[in-house]
Amino acid sequence: MFLLLNTVWLFRTVKFVLFWLFLWQLKDYHVGRFVDHFRTSKGRKLIFNFWFYSKILIAFLLIFSPWLISYLFSALFLIYVFESASFFRAIYRKSVLKPKKTSKTLLLSLASLIIVFLFITWVSVFITNDAQALLYILVFDIFFVFVVSAIVLAFQPFFVLLRSIILKKASIKMANFKTVYGKPKVIAITGSYGKTSTKEFLTAILSKKYNVLCTKEHQNSEIGIANCILNDLKKEHEIFIVEMGSYNKGGISLLCDIVKPDFGIVTGVNEQHLSLFGTMENLLSAEGGGELANALGKNGILFLNGDNRYCLDLYKRADLPPVGNRRIYGREKGIVDLDIWTEDISITENQISFVTINKRREIGHFKVNVLGGQNVENLLGAILTARELSMSLTQISEACSEIKEEMAGMIKKTGVHGINVIDSSYSSNPDGALADLDYLNIFSQKKVVVMPCLIELGKKSAEVHYKLGKKIGEICDMCIITTKERFNDIKRGAMETGMKERNIIYCEDSKDIYQTITLLCKKDDTVLLEGRVPEKLIKLLTKN
Repeated sequence: MFLLLNTVWLFRTVKFVLFWLFLWQLKDYHVGRFVDHFRTSKGRKLIFNFWFYSKILIAFLLIFSPWLISYLFSALFLIYVFESASFFRAIYRKSVLKPKKTSKTLLLSLASLIIVFLFITWVSVFITNDAQALLYILVFDIFFVFVVSAIVLAFQPFFVLLRSIILKKASIKMANFKTVYGKPKVIAITGSYGKTSTKEFLTAILSKKYNVLCTKEHQNSEIGIANCILNDLKKEHEIFIVEMGSYNKGGISLLCDIVKPDFGIVTGVNEQHLSLFGTMENLLSAEGGGELANALGKNGILFLNGDNRYCLDLYKRADLPPVGNRRIYGREKGIVDLDIWTEDISITENQISFVTINKRREIGHFKVNVLGGQNVENLLGAILTARELSMSLTQISEACSEIKEEMAGMIKKTGVHGINVIDSSYSSNPDGALADLDYLNIFSQKKVVVMPCLIELGKKSAEVHYKLGKKIGEICDMCIITTKERFNDIKRGAMETGMKERNIIYCEDSKDIYQTITLLCKKDDTVLLEGRVPEKLIKLLTKN
């Protein structure tokens, strides 16, 4: 019977090897982000759940009541059969959570599976006492997240060395790289939010005149950018647009040392990732644009979002270069002497339109098929940068008319029963969530928001979620929160602005959420899916 249990145990353990490596990869192998995940309600449930407590109880009884071995063996065998069956079901449904296939994940998977196989072989061959063998298996199982994490961390020196080699190769290529037009212009984009949309907008605009390369989706880390340089940067490219992300002070400086940017854009800064940076000072140094400003030197040009207070502070700082080459954009002229601003902003369900005016008194008319007023800021940053690169406002306006909805990270879909489904599940941050709620307010009939609590906000988390709750209470008829850690803060804020308690729901199950929405909503009502809601829920609501 032990052979059968070991076989079942081995199979279900493969599931957990894949899952924990998936989570490590999702968190960019960043220890702080990985650990921070377990501060969330969903993170805690990954470990502290019914099965975990059952295994703890069985282990306790094995130690103090070993004569119950036959019953305990049967109980544990049933648990492993159930876990194996759930793995089979996930395979059948093609819903297994596993890391993306890379050389790193293949190596870590192989190392983890070897350790698992060696352990179960050792138990089977050398441990003759049944109760002791069962206890060893249970202990290994209970602490398996630490086993996989230890393997990940054990290989880190090797990957750090490999990373250093790749970064050096990329740095050398950039230092010596020349196209048929000379050295390519490099534009670096950083910030807490709006980076990807601004990158996509700017790429679409500049591609009308230049041969442009930009970093791909989720390619804003050191290795991602280095691989883009080594694999994708070609002689024909005139402009290289680099989205830069970092979770540590000094991270943006490192990226700038590699790509040597000529232009920098800081799209907006907030408390997102504050728990990882530790202090706001560290965050402002990296994501906040301080390191990017320093990297540009006296000849670089820095573009800043004047509607963001942290960007405005950076614009006014006299101790950072490039003092004479800073450009600032914003919706309304007044706070500072903007280089470009807007008038006549119109935001509809499917489009935004506005007029731009710059210091040269040039006027541009824009109609762009993207959702949400927040994209005015992202477009302004792209427009101002493109104008600096000698594109006329007419050329830029024509390019913007071809921008696609998905470039902004928010898509409107027709859901079941004719419900409008606003899919903004790509990512979320405090400013982005508030902006998406403002967009939701355009719709006239019932409005529902479904979202998890925001993560990595550190000490600002309670305050941010309370403000978010107030906005939800002003705009929505119902909110469904899918994680628990800051649910009460959202609830308190929503109730203060008039939402009834019964309409503020905490629910994790996709089917229950779907049933609640379909009972409440009818044709032309609107549901906003904000942040990382379950993929299953999106499929249920859109039948895709």
